[in-house]
Amino acid sequence: MMNATDNPADVPAQPSYGDNDIEAAHDSGAAGPSRHSNGITIAENLPHPNSPPAPKRQGGSTSTHKTKRSRWATRKMTVKSSNKKRLSLIGRHGKTLANEKKRASAGSESFRQGGEPNNADPNAPPADEEEEEHDGPGPRTLYFNLPLPPDQKDENGAPKQTYSRNKIRTAKYTPLSFIPKNLYFQFHNIANIFFLFVVILAFFSIFGVENPGLNSVPLIAIIVITAIRDAIEDVRRTRSDKTLNNSPVYRLLDWNNVNVIQDNVSAWRKLKKATSRFFSRLWHLIERLWKKESKDKQKAAGVDPNGYDPRVSIETRHTRRESMLSPYSQRDSFVSARENIQMTPVPSPSPRNAPPQMQDMLSVAQDKTRPTSAFSFNPAADGEFNVVNAKPDLLNHNIVPEGKARFHRGAWKDLQVGDFVRIYNDDELPADVVVLATSDPDGGCYIETKNLDGETNLKFRQSLRCGRSLKHARDCERAQFYVKSEPPQSNLYKYNGAIHWNQSFEEDPSGAVHEMSEPISIDNLLLRGCNLRNTEWALGIVLFTGHDTKIMMNAGDTPSKRARIARELNFNVICNFGVLFIMCLIAALINGVSWAKTDASLAYVDMGPYGGTPPLAGFVTFWAAFILFQNLVPISLYITVEIIRTLQAIFIYSDVEMYYEKADQPCIPKSWNISDDVGQIEYIFSDKTGTLTQNVMEFKKATINGQPYGEAYTEAQAGMQKRMGIDVVKEAERANAEIAVAKDKALAGLRKLNDNPYLHDDEITFIAPDFVDDLSGVHGAEQQHANEQFMLSLALCHTVLSEKIPGDPPRLIFKAQSPDEAALVATARDMGFTVLGNTDVGIRLNVMGEERHYPVLTTIEFNSTRKRMSAIVRMPDNKIVLICKGADSIIYSRLKRGEQVELRKATAEHLEMFAREGLRTLCIAQRVLTEDEYYSWRKIHDAAATAVDNREEKMEAAAELIEQDLTLLGGTAIEDRLQDGVPDTIALLAEAGIKLWVLTGDKVETAINIGFSCNLLNNDMELLHLRVDEDESGNTTDDDYMERIEAQLDKGLAAFGLTGSDEDLTAARANHEPPAPTHAVVIDGFTLRWALSDELSQKFLLLCKQCKSVLCCRVSPAQKAAVCALVKNGLDVMTLSIGDGANDVAMIQEADVGVGIAGLEGRQAAMSSDYAIGQFRFLKRLVLVHGRWSYRRMAESIANFFYKNIIWVFSIFWFQIFCNYDMTYIFDYTYILMFNLFFTSVPVILMGVLDQDVPDTVSLAVPQLYRRGIERLEWTQQKFWLYMADGLYQSVMCFFIPYLTMVRTPFASFNGLDVADRLRLGAYIVHPTVLTINLYMLINTYRWDWLMVLVVALSFLFVFFWTGVYTSTTYSQYFYGTGAAVYGEASFWAVYFIVPVLCIFPRYGIKALQKVYFPYDVDIIREQAQQGKFKDYDRDGQLIKREAGPDVEKLVDGTNSAGGSSSEGSRKAKKHNSQHMQFASVDEDRRPIYPPSVATHNTRTQNGSDGTNYSGGDHDRQYSVDEMNIGMAVSSTDYTATASGRGRPSIDRARPSYDRMRASMDRVRASYEASNDFTTAARLSRLESSHSAGRNLDEASGQHGHDSAASRFIHGRLRGLSMISNKNKAT
Repeated sequence: MMNATDNPADVPAQPSYGDNDIEAAHDSGAAGPSRHSNGITIAENLPHPNSPPAPKRQGGSTSTHKTKRSRWATRKMTVKSSNKKRLSLIGRHGKTLANEKKRASAGSESFRQGGEPNNADPNAPPADEEEEEHDGPGPRTLYFNLPLPPDQKDENGAPKQTYSRNKIRTAKYTPLSFIPKNLYFQFHNIANIFFLFVVILAFFSIFGVENPGLNSVPLIAIIVITAIRDAIEDVRRTRSDKTLNNSPVYRLLDWNNVNVIQDNVSAWRKLKKATSRFFSRLWHLIERLWKKESKDKQKAAGVDPNGYDPRVSIETRHTRRESMLSPYSQRDSFVSARENIQMTPVPSPSPRNAPPQMQDMLSVAQDKTRPTSAFSFNPAADGEFNVVNAKPDLLNHNIVPEGKARFHRGAWKDLQVGDFVRIYNDDELPADVVVLATSDPDGGCYIETKNLDGETNLKFRQSLRCGRSLKHARDCERAQFYVKSEPPQSNLYKYNGAIHWNQSFEEDPSGAVHEMSEPISIDNLLLRGCNLRNTEWALGIVLFTGHDTKIMMNAGDTPSKRARIARELNFNVICNFGVLFIMCLIAALINGVSWAKTDASLAYVDMGPYGGTPPLAGFVTFWAAFILFQNLVPISLYITVEIIRTLQAIFIYSDVEMYYEKADQPCIPKSWNISDDVGQIEYIFSDKTGTLTQNVMEFKKATINGQPYGEAYTEAQAGMQKRMGIDVVKEAERANAEIAVAKDKALAGLRKLNDNPYLHDDEITFIAPDFVDDLSGVHGAEQQHANEQFMLSLALCHTVLSEKIPGDPPRLIFKAQSPDEAALVATARDMGFTVLGNTDVGIRLNVMGEERHYPVLTTIEFNSTRKRMSAIVRMPDNKIVLICKGADSIIYSRLKRGEQVELRKATAEHLEMFAREGLRTLCIAQRVLTEDEYYSWRKIHDAAATAVDNREEKMEAAAELIEQDLTLLGGTAIEDRLQDGVPDTIALLAEAGIKLWVLTGDKVETAINIGFSCNLLNNDMELLHLRVDEDESGNTTDDDYMERIEAQLDKGLAAFGLTGSDEDLTAARANHEPPAPTHAVVIDGFTLRWALSDELSQKFLLLCKQCKSVLCCRVSPAQKAAVCALVKNGLDVMTLSIGDGANDVAMIQEADVGVGIAGLEGRQAAMSSDYAIGQFRFLKRLVLVHGRWSYRRMAESIANFFYKNIIWVFSIFWFQIFCNYDMTYIFDYTYILMFNLFFTSVPVILMGVLDQDVPDTVSLAVPQLYRRGIERLEWTQQKFWLYMADGLYQSVMCFFIPYLTMVRTPFASFNGLDVADRLRLGAYIVHPTVLTINLYMLINTYRWDWLMVLVVALSFLFVFFWTGVYTSTTYSQYFYGTGAAVYGEASFWAVYFIVPVLCIFPRYGIKALQKVYFPYDVDIIREQAQQGKFKDYDRDGQLIKREAGPDVEKLVDGTNSAGGSSSEGSRKAKKHNSQHMQFASVDEDRRPIYPPSVATHNTRTQNGSDGTNYSGGDHDRQYSVDEMNIGMAVSSTDYTATASGRGRPSIDRARPSYDRMRASMDRVRASYEASNDFTTAARLSRLESSHSAGRNLDEASGQHGHDSAASRFIHGRLRGLSMISNKNKAT
């Protein structure tokens, strides 16, 4: 028996490695290896297998340092070194992209098969070493069943290079590191360091502290409370990490992985493991004691309590595989374990299984749309062996396996680089894996990437051709190869590597061993976080683990966030520290000078200085004063703030209005210390898929042979009608009632037409009774045939996989790469054209009850460049038909010239109407091919599919040849449904002044459609589309890209009068006003990478600042985080990110506040967030209600806390004047302890937790109140110093009035002598001071409920209780009897009532004047609320009842009573749009609710309109547009037929949806005419005309071809009324 490494003849020659040796199979050259069309490279001048390895270049891949992660969230560094050592996020982003481009270009030019780069200096350093910062190690090389080269081993024979572990930690602490690390983090707070210093001083008796132990209690309390909170948060993260790291995976055991050191556990790791194990077991023991009763109940119910707790995307509970010998059928998949789904197998087309008439054409090539599966069958010359014709195979058949290796179930954390793994259906990928073989004979598999890019559509991946023979564990023992890989990098859509092996062929008479290689691309890589779908199993090798995986490199660090107020508080603490230092210095100087005088004592004995000498006395006095006045920097403030934030988090969690019952998901605060930040958010960054939308596509409408079908009421329609002033609630009720009737009629017709077992009432979305009538032939055979052809085309042109769920009746579920495709096929199923499954060579359909088989000859798949997909199918009549579906503009430009003129016009108009309704439109067309046409084209297609160089371009060119001269069948309209309440939530946030940016991985067209549906975009906006096209040839340099995007940015900035200078940036930072709703920016990911560069980021930021909405499409997770960081740091604003997938984690962590939606796409976003919610609509309540409350409460609480401590400390300070600043305590020590503990603490806590300026309904009804938080007006330095000054004034009143009263009328003792007792004077001062402070806080509180009044009363009554009880006992020592003596004096009661009046009167008077003559917005709204004008609003801020009378509405605008600045037109528009501010009181004051203020100012343009260039002269024409005859020509098309002649059905019958939408949509036709991003009849006609003239749009226009960069800067003015008026003038 021979081991895998015992046959030297079969061992590949060891390669030499360079930093860019990663693209072995992508290049060719004269001196290099030969290149063949199957993607496999065969070396012609091979070194002998036994030759020694080539010398290693400097800077090779055997780096011993650990991989550095490319973090997109900023790394936490010390303040001193951060400015010098840490690159900005944007800089790192740009540099990483540049490094990727450099690696790719260098690799393509220099890498050759197993040798040195051509013309390379062997002593030259690698290119990456020229960078200042190296993102990670060089390329890695992994060996399988081969020995490591000597230069990659250390002196002990172990591998030099180390790799990241697969164990992931998002938790901050371990049981061993918690105490020191948490203390380290807590003492980053400067206040904690100060308090620790004071506690240490207090233990020195020379400073006169009576009880140092009690003095340290507050610091210990705050540290313990904070540590407990941090521990609770980190335990949650630890549990999540443990669940993830212990997830099951099947890895190959009992074989030698030479790439890693086995069982290399250091002593430190062993100690950490032991500690963690101890605490884990201790915790589990406690849990078992707690849950014993629950486990007994589970056992009684028959549930295994020790069963594996499954994660969302993994189901292996009942699975135990030792090898592939265990049949797959014994394992329940994620789906089948729950729903018993029987999956329809989908084998790929194969010549051996094809019918005889198909074998000749299928043997030419397999599916050529799969790039890595291309293989050439070109014959060799007679007598000559052609290696290209042979099958590539990694197996060395000369080796007899030992048979020890087996696939065993283990944990994710145990995976190592170089392991073999087997992944089963629905399992989640534990690492980045190169797939070698799958259950599909052609090596295909499907993955779901929603955790990476947020998309739920399936994606196709292909195994390497050379590895498809690997099926079992014993095959892995016989495979000898090595893999060269590029370094770990964060790009989710790019990877380059190569696999190398030696192979001999039985057909080769020479018996030579050929060195083979095959490229590895992103299509062969399964990334961590993906799920394997619709594939029984996949076998692969682990390439990257842990933090080297792409998903983790995009994740960023777990941030430690601090609230903005907490950060600003440090400055105020430093200011107070400065005041404290001055007070201590004064005390030290005066005390030192006083003790320097002799014979100055009033007593009989002159005591002398306490320190021995006057200077030393001053020194001691300084620190004694430091301790006595320490409350000026109050540690109790931090305790109070922690309590307030904790209670705020509890109330947020308890809000039932944010509870999502469907998912049992409340709003869960995960970070308790940033609730006030939620009240200052200015920018929100949102994902689209799964966050704004449900990601559920529903087929709504269609146009077939010129006939529109479908009844639907879309959210875009509702939004448009709302802008027109229509009552959308009533309109929706009416439309839904009509749709319900139509649905019943359609279902009855379908069941009458065909007994379709797969038709379910709850699944049908295409409601079209007239379509059913036409399908049954009621209106003629022509339309019936057209409808049948249309539905048949939908059922044949797709890549959908069907899954059958048995039952009565059975169900079919479709899995597709695009949810649009699934919706199209599902609608065909409902109409009677059911996809039953796929065969080897075609598709099985059930057509109106008859089962048929349609051979699919060729499939040309969809991509973002082509924007179309085609399938060539042989029909039952033996005709070959090409079916093409795609974007309307693409299909129209490929229609046959001179035919279907009227049909094209009608279809174009219908598609335009569908697009206006917010639906995603597609066109369906076909072409009948002759046998000669098809086979001639097939040769061209096969040649392109097997090409190695420029394969994509050649494939596209081949498709272009056949996808011409099409015949139009019709069009479809699909709705991507938004989540409930998304449009209203976005509109409400916009009214609050919050800017929403959408960052999505979806394509541009989809994002724009959703933008209109959810109120991000409207008809009056100009879309600025920033775009530069990627040059696949590589001829375009970085500078060219930069110049193109800079030209577009400059042009956009010029429209706003900006240049992108630093002065513009300074002005932008100071301006928090929402931009006018006139512009929106759309940018794709490739363009964004250049816009985020250091040179252009400022211009890009300033341009987006001027736009109402920003849509960033096709962006990676790292780009999302980079955009968030750019806005947060560039504009110095508060940001919030919200998402639902793992691809949103980096963005969530980068923002000041991260919100995760615990939805269908896993919980990683929710786990990494600061707040987890169930739906996007709950964001409005979190931000506008709880956020605003928390910010205002926290700001007021902190200001009041500083105020009360100023009164207290300065009362002590004033007393020192009369005792030479010897730091004598005027108050009994119990008063000092009780002051911040009981006397004044509870009211300020209640203020911070329960105070409400307005109820939640009013906060949502008037979202403009939130703008004070955006402008940070609740907590300012001015407010801080005003409260400090007020406290200083009141301290004078609180001390000197009691002092002057008592100094003239001292207490008389029992023997008649006067007693000047300092402690009794302290009692005189404490009582009115506490009363003043509590009344002051009550005045500053908006909400006076019974609890607040009770707490205030109890707080100042507790002083009487404590003084009376405590001074009646001898424990009080010198304070004994003070209560009885003080309370018996009339002067005390006079002081007690006079002092609060004198203290509070100035504050009360100023506050009254402000509210009467200078009211804030909230003051006026509170007045309106007290008058009952918000009683008709529900908990969501929506008006549920209105009183009649158009002249009684009060609108929130920027006008004043004198007339204001807004035009009459803008006021009319506001009446239609502002449902949140309509009040009904006939006798109320006519003034607007808002006075002119910063918070309510509305920016106007030069002509006074609300952000448009529409002049008043054309304004009078608006009525004519709204009321014009439907037959008027209102579009810019060159056909002027009346409405009755354009697009009307050829059969005269009722079309309720069509007719209803026709009139409303005609008003805004011109707004869509001007946009290049929307379907319009005029645009499609222009495309058709230009196609007829020569298929060159640039030449037809004559003026757009000379400036490609500028032409892509879309000028489409979406201002319908202005353009319509101009058109009418011209007419």
